[in-house]
Amino acid sequence: MTIENTALLTDQYELTMVSAALRHPMAHRPCVFEVFARRLPDGRRYGVVAGTGRILDELSRFRFGEDELAVVGRFLDSDTVAWLRDYRFSGDIDGYREGELYFPGSPILTVRASFAEGVLLETLVLSILNHDSAIASAAARMVSAAAGRPIIEMGSRRTHERAAVASARSAYIAGVAATSNLEAARTYGVPSAGTAAHAFTLGFSGPQGPDEKAAFAAQIDALGIGTTLLVDTYDISQGVRNAIDVAGPGLGGVRIDSGDLGVLARQVREQLDSLGARDTKIVVSGDLDEYAIASLRAEPVDTYGVGTSLVTGSGAPTAGMIYKLVEVDGLPVAKRASHKESKGGAKTAARLARPSGTIVEEVLYRPTDGPPSANGFSLRPLQIPLYRDGDPVQDLPTLSDARDYLADALVSLPWEGLGLSHGDPAVPTRYVLG
Repeated sequence: MTIENTALLTDQYELTMVSAALRHPMAHRPCVFEVFARRLPDGRRYGVVAGTGRILDELSRFRFGEDELAVVGRFLDSDTVAWLRDYRFSGDIDGYREGELYFPGSPILTVRASFAEGVLLETLVLSILNHDSAIASAAARMVSAAAGRPIIEMGSRRTHERAAVASARSAYIAGVAATSNLEAARTYGVPSAGTAAHAFTLGFSGPQGPDEKAAFAAQIDALGIGTTLLVDTYDISQGVRNAIDVAGPGLGGVRIDSGDLGVLARQVREQLDSLGARDTKIVVSGDLDEYAIASLRAEPVDTYGVGTSLVTGSGAPTAGMIYKLVEVDGLPVAKRASHKESKGGAKTAARLARPSGTIVEEVLYRPTDGPPSANGFSLRPLQIPLYRDGDPVQDLPTLSDARDYLADALVSLPWEGLGLSHGDPAVPTRYVLG
C-alpha cells in the first residue's frame, strides 16, 4: 500500500480539535508540544530512539488533497476543510537523534508551532516513534546478548506488511546485521539475507519418498557452495551428512530451526568437524528472544535468526511515549490527573558522563536557562534541530550514522544497564526547571 499523502494516518479527534480551535484565537497561539515516556516498559533499563527519520519523511507528505478532504468533509465544516486544504507544517522540531538512548522523561521530540498546526501531528508522531523505538530497543538487547555474533531479522511474516519494513529499519539501527525483508533493502538499503524454508526441501519428494540431497543440490546449484542449508526438515544428523555429501567441507552454513538449540548446536558442530567442515557456520532460529540468545552464548552458534520476539508486542512492548502540550504563549501548562501528570514548560536535555565516558545522569532544563553546571563531568546536549520553519534541516544523520551512534552509546551505559534482569532505569533523570 503506497500512501501519497499521509494526513489521514491520524485519529479523527485531531481534526475535530482543530475545527473547534479555529473558531477561537487559540488555534493560532504559539505552543510547544513534547514527546516523552513516563516510564520504560517493565524490565527495561534503557530505550532506543528510532523512527525520527521516518517522521520527517511522512511529515513532508502530510497534505490534504481532494481525496483526503472528501473523507474529512463528512464530519468537518467548510471553513475547517478550507484551512486543511492549505495546511503545511510551518513550525520547528527538535529532538533526540536516531540511535540515541532515552530514559523516563526524556524530551525525545519537541514541536513548536501554532496549536492547530501542532496538535494535528500527535497520532502520526506517536505511531511511528512508539513502534520504531520499541523495535530498536528490543533489537539492541538482542544484539548485546549476542555478544558480537550477527543477527538476521526475519519477522516479516509475523507482523503487518508495512510494519515489517519499519521493523527491519529499526532493527538495523540497533545493530542487527541483515533482514529478510526486500522492501527494507530497497527503501532503506538494509543488507538482505535468506536462502530456503522447509517447503523447498519438502518439495523434493516423490513416490520413492523425500530426497533431501536433491533439494540441497538444487539450492547449491542456484546459490553456490557458500549458501546455508536448512538441515532439520527430517533428521538433523542425517541432514548434516547429506549437506556435506552434496556440498563438501566448503559448505557455507547449516541452519537449525527447531528443538533444543543448544544441545543440537553442539552435536552439529561435532559432526561438522568430524566431516572436515570446520569452517561451516551454524545458524539457529526459532522464536529466539534476548534471553534465549543469552542462554546460547556458550554454544557453538555463529548466527542468530530472530522474528516473532522482535516484531511483536511480546518481545517489543510499546515504548509508551505520549505527546503533550507543555507551553502556550510562553506559559507552562501541565496535566494534573493522578498517575498521568506532566511537567509544564518547554524542556531540553543534556547527559552527564564521567571522564571514562560512562553516563551518570540525564538532566532536563529550560532552554532559556542554559545547561546546568557539569560539576566536573562532561556534559552533552541531546536534542538536535530537525525542522526549521517547516523544512527539514540539511545534512541530518543517516541510517548508518544512527547505527554507529547507538553502538557507541551502549558502551557508555553503566555495566548493569546492559543486563537483562529487572531493575530501575540505568540512568536517572534529574529536573532543573527553576
